[in-house]
Amino acid sequence: MTSTATAQASEGRKAQPDHLGHVIFITAAAAMGGFLFGYDSAVINGAVEAIRDRYEIGSAALAQVIAVALIGCAVGAATAGRMADRIGRIRVMQIAAALFTVSAVGSALPFSLWDLAMWRVLGGIGIGMASVIGPAYIAEVAPPAYRGRLASFQQAAIVIGIAISQLVNWGILNLADGDQRGEIAGIEAWQWMLGVMVVPAALYGLLSFAIPESPRFLISVGKTERAKEVLAEVEGAGTDLDARVAEIEQAMDSEQKSTFKDLMGGRAGLLPVVWIGIGLSVFQQLVGINVAFYYSSTLWQSVGVDPSSSFFYSFTTSIINILGTVIAMIFVDRIGRKPLALIGSVGMAVSLALVAWAFSAKTGAGADVVLPDTEGTVALVAAHAFVLFFALSWGVVVWVLLGEMFPNKIRAAALGVAASAQWVANWAITASFPSLSEWNLSGTYVMYTVFAALSVPFILKWVPETKGKALEEMG
Repeated sequence: MTSTATAQASEGRKAQPDHLGHVIFITAAAAMGGFLFGYDSAVINGAVEAIRDRYEIGSAALAQVIAVALIGCAVGAATAGRMADRIGRIRVMQIAAALFTVSAVGSALPFSLWDLAMWRVLGGIGIGMASVIGPAYIAEVAPPAYRGRLASFQQAAIVIGIAISQLVNWGILNLADGDQRGEIAGIEAWQWMLGVMVVPAALYGLLSFAIPESPRFLISVGKTERAKEVLAEVEGAGTDLDARVAEIEQAMDSEQKSTFKDLMGGRAGLLPVVWIGIGLSVFQQLVGINVAFYYSSTLWQSVGVDPSSSFFYSFTTSIINILGTVIAMIFVDRIGRKPLALIGSVGMAVSLALVAWAFSAKTGAGADVVLPDTEGTVALVAAHAFVLFFALSWGVVVWVLLGEMFPNKIRAAALGVAASAQWVANWAITASFPSLSEWNLSGTYVMYTVFAALSVPFILKWVPETKGKALEEMG
């Protein structure tokens, strides 16, 4: 492309004010997949103890039912990209919405424990697809001048989905007089919790019919005129459409389809930068963050908090998660990725150590478990602080770093490996927590504390700072 064309394209990249509202609508609609991602991930929190009671299962079997959705997540994440290149971004959103809807109905009305697990897997596939297609679509539709801010819609939607799921769970529990197995219109409370997801799933599906296909996909399948129409919609009538199409075509032509083979090299098999990406993904999960979202109600009940209060604390934790995410979005470009990650690591390590100390004072057994008042207060405050420090750092920074740190020629394949490592680590923590907490709840939190502490030297020694660098500079 000529320098004149590039300049013209750059001029047109800033969406006109009258188009920005439309762009925000499109972005918000696509980010509904992120909302469902967060909602479906966390909604199970309200049903854990009821599922244990209804099916009379031990911690190991319960953990597998909770964690099995993550297998679906891995499948959905692995297949969404290729499907999107073949049938389009919008079609993949619609498939994800259908999977979410079917999963919600099936999970709410299971015949047995095993078909409940199957519906959880289906929902997991939807989560995996949404986790990939939302950010990809937003990046391709958003005008470059606003891309960073619009891309943050996905993470914001995820944390809002988590919070809303906890609020809905709390409301349903109160309608059932604090009993997770209490009946509302002939259906147990926990079933309502899982079934309510039909509403946002249906909304996601409907919104997918109201937004345009990605210009990049349209160009890839030869629908250049339609691509120009979409570009005019999102970037304004003043955009040099021919120059923008030429720019997209040039970018697509220069891309190299990376494979796993391209990641090989170095003394440890994979390239050093790939190991760093895997390390970031694994540390993000090994601090135990998803225990706060999958098991927090069970956790608080295990130390003597009544069910209604435990559900309320799950909701307040989710609000703290939103607050931390907003802080990260404000500061990630101001102070840099590494400083923010270090602040989070130190804060998480201290918070987790305090939680471990507080839980060590637990006395009694079964329904008679209690924490002394001082330790109970410390546990509550420290648990909320842990979520805050995670959300303002690793919750956002890891995704920013993974999107920026890999060289262009291996970015897609390296991202796939890092994301897979994240799902595996997530599964390991989710599947092990019920059994570990029965063995020694305080000891479990000591393990999470150690991982948070180890993340500090990992960041200092190996993680690169990507703030202010062009993607082309990553080598």
